[in-house]
Amino acid sequence: MKRKFTKSQQLFKKAKGVIPLAAQTFSKSYLQYIKGQAPLFAARAKGCRIWDVDGNQYTDFINALLPVVLGYQYRVVDEVIKKQLGKGIIFSLSSPLEYELAQLLIKYIPCAEMVRFGKNGSDVTTGAIRLARAITGREHVVICGYHGWHDWCIGTTARKLGVPKSTQKLSHTFKYNDLNSLEKILKKHKVAAVIMEPMNYVEPEKNFLQKVKNLTHKYGALLVFDEIITGFRYSLGGAQKLFGVTPDLATFGKSMANGMPISALVGKKKYMKKINDIFYSFTMGGEALSLAAAIATIKELEKKKVINYIWKLGDYLIKETNKLIKKNNLEDVIKIKGKPCWSLMFTYPAKNYTDLEIKSYLQQEILQAGFLWYGQHNMSYSHTKKDIDALLKTYARVFKDLRKLIDAGKLKQSLRGEPITNIFKVR
Repeated sequence: MKRKFTKSQQLFKKAKGVIPLAAQTFSKSYLQYIKGQAPLFAARAKGCRIWDVDGNQYTDFINALLPVVLGYQYRVVDEVIKKQLGKGIIFSLSSPLEYELAQLLIKYIPCAEMVRFGKNGSDVTTGAIRLARAITGREHVVICGYHGWHDWCIGTTARKLGVPKSTQKLSHTFKYNDLNSLEKILKKHKVAAVIMEPMNYVEPEKNFLQKVKNLTHKYGALLVFDEIITGFRYSLGGAQKLFGVTPDLATFGKSMANGMPISALVGKKKYMKKINDIFYSFTMGGEALSLAAAIATIKELEKKKVINYIWKLGDYLIKETNKLIKKNNLEDVIKIKGKPCWSLMFTYPAKNYTDLEIKSYLQQEILQAGFLWYGQHNMSYSHTKKDIDALLKTYARVFKDLRKLIDAGKLKQSLRGEPITNIFKVR
């Protein structure tokens, strides 16, 4: 039976009148989906399943943009949250949970000798930049990747409206795997920090991360790894543990608490102590439900060897998907990039069709088959091989149809809604 999205569309019309974008996050908004042919609001979720407001059920491969690493309503974590709820949500004094979680992070993360918390990724990446500026006495920063919505980062993107030009002039971007692009900036400006995602979907080449560290220190700057995504997915110690390169400071979030809002700024003690002299403070920074959830999540990740599991399952998905891409002669149209725990499907123009028209067709058909999908495989512990096989079965059918439609010149006629538009890109 064809899935309908009537209630989603009705709610969208109401919501956009009182909520700009009708969503709190770009990546959860209507901009990510083929128009009129996708769910826009979720009613509930459990395990790796999610239900939209129309009652349609999906296997979720977005997982709330990666925070849900164990699964929705994961019993062990939810029970800890309920138990803490009986004690209190937030207090007028610090909670012992802050120390307990800090000790866990220090145990697993190579650069972590001291810890401070935040509520989202932007909190801690911005804290890292302020700290680096205080330590070095410099103002310029160098960026590689996406590090949140604050002025110092977003001023380097197309979404810089509202960011003072004076602030924009202090931030510079370099290309991943391109040391020359970094050194040119370091030579030209007195740089406080080089902040980068140690990896997103492109593999570091020729010992790139270590060379970045060496170059950063050569010019007197601090190296910051933004591990909001890679932390507790690539390994318990993040990408720095996986690749064997230890930064001066690092930021963690997303998978750390299985969906509860918490992030962490960690680093070497000689640098972190300087936080005593800057202003880094949050009313909700010691909120206890999230602290308890993070402790329970990290312990469960270790106990159940969750990261090994999602890597193994994700590796199977990537290998089998690549076989289907090759079988249908789509190697120039579809490519899978990234690590098994978080891989992305990229589409490319073919004949008279744009990459977004091709992605829109894929999404349209994959959603109808019962998978919440927008081009990523955000793996969770609740996914099973049966779920992966079901997605692969859908890929087999949709890839075959896509090849036929491209060859016959009939792809646009097969779209049931307006294609995804060229949205704001952060990487």
